[in-house]
Amino acid sequence: MNITNLFTKSLLATALIILSLVFTVAQAKESVTTDTTQTLHKTITIDGVKIFYREAGRADAPTILLLHGFPTSSHMFRNLIPALADRFHLIAPDYPGFGNSEQPAIDKFDYTFDNMAKIMEGLVDKLGIKKYSVYLMDYGAPIGFRLASKNPEKITSLIVQNGNAYDEGLLKFWDPIRTYWKDRTSENAKPLAGFIAPDGVKWQYTHGVRDVTTISPDNWNVDLRHLTREGNPSIQLAMFYDYQNNVPHYPEWQAYFRKHQPPTLIVWGKNDYIFPAEGAHPYKRDLKNLEFHLLDTGHFALEEDGQVIADYIRNFMTTKLVAR
Repeated sequence: MNITNLFTKSLLATALIILSLVFTVAQAKESVTTDTTQTLHKTITIDGVKIFYREAGRADAPTILLLHGFPTSSHMFRNLIPALADRFHLIAPDYPGFGNSEQPAIDKFDYTFDNMAKIMEGLVDKLGIKKYSVYLMDYGAPIGFRLASKNPEKITSLIVQNGNAYDEGLLKFWDPIRTYWKDRTSENAKPLAGFIAPDGVKWQYTHGVRDVTTISPDNWNVDLRHLTREGNPSIQLAMFYDYQNNVPHYPEWQAYFRKHQPPTLIVWGKNDYIFPAEGAHPYKRDLKNLEFHLLDTGHFALEEDGQVIADYIRNFMTTKLVAR
């Protein structure tokens, strides 16, 4: 074999090695850029307010809007999001004054459920989401039901977890709040301070659970970060007071259920003292396409039964909706 042939073969071998390396790097880069299951942490401005939200999943996958409750934030969905991101597009925002979202001064922002729903509607519109399912929990229920009843054509399904739409769901826990509704005085506000105190926040996570050691203290420590900001206690009082304005909407939301019959999944912590199971059963009166589960846990059911709920959602979204 002459020197020319050897040089040619060596050159070809080198070229093949380089091409192989380039292909390998390209594959690695593609795998990184197409990994949509990783949770991203973003901020968007809606009506002049910076709103933090978590996002994961392909943008062309079925979207689920995750609406958190009190006294928490999108942190409550930190485990559910990666559990579903391979199949769904998840959006979990923090409301103004909660979590990592901006906290406008109370004299410059209307801390009401009407306004929170307006901000969430603005988020959905700005992100270009045309149709979506909505996960409603606690405060997320009156916010989400406002969105659903206003634009029923956008809602593909409801996932209700300890979120109320019936008078039967407002029992003894609400007595001091009802007193505050009737007479908005500093004296009547005092009992409500316990709901945002460290022990009160912890209680909301641990009451009614099977095993308290499964509940991470990160939950209440994260919540206390925004609850103890200057001005935040007044914001929470404003939200407590405005909650009474949700109750007159119950007949409207029930009429929405009956007329539009959105496929609905109920996954409810039955030991919840705040929103007890008495508030879950009435959904059966108005919804025909309903999957109903009571779970042996408390208010924040995702903490103890997150995987169970994720499995229920996956099955519900891939069977009920396809069959519709």
